[in-house]
Amino acid sequence: MTNYKLTYFDFDGGRGEPIRIAFHIAGIDFEDNRLSFREFGEMRGSIRFSSLPILEIDGVAVSQSNALSRFVGKMAGLYPEDGLQALYCDEAMGALEDLNHYIVPTFGLEGEELKAAREKLTDGWLSVYVRGLGQLLDRGGNDYFADKRLTIADLKAFVQIRWLCSGALDHVPADLVERLAPNLVQHQDRVGNDPQVAAYYASR
Repeated sequence: MTNYKLTYFDFDGGRGEPIRIAFHIAGIDFEDNRLSFREFGEMRGSIRFSSLPILEIDGVAVSQSNALSRFVGKMAGLYPEDGLQALYCDEAMGALEDLNHYIVPTFGLEGEELKAAREKLTDGWLSVYVRGLGQLLDRGGNDYFADKRLTIADLKAFVQIRWLCSGALDHVPADLVERLAPNLVQHQDRVGNDPQVAAYYASR
């Protein structure tokens, strides 16, 4: 029996969350190793690429969140078998990851510097990617990004759009997604109410 250990931060969100949900949907037991930011800081130098999540498969560590999401997504039946639909799934996941790379550099800023950076982000790349993701969802039929069913791309989008709509990002309007791509808000509700996803959170 294969042993899986997923190491990520101790909160329900971010790059590790779609992988956790996919493991649950697959019915595969895994060790959910959750680190505090302090613990991560202490061991960061020993982690490949100095970033999380990390998935250990029988003790062998593998990184890169989209690769891990696809791997576990396939085991859960959440990744398209059709080549074109797989491409659509990958495109959405890649865009969501690109968006993360624009947001993360604003962490650690304070005061007016943070306000200026977040306002620039809101008016620039954040709006570009929110609109673009809305267009990708529209291409998929507006219910899901690919394959006309729940895929790992939908889980990744659900986690990220929920975060953007939560108001947790200072100086980023909580209604930004609703104004620019309301179909993404509807998608977030749809995925959150999916019985398999709801069951995961009920088990937490």
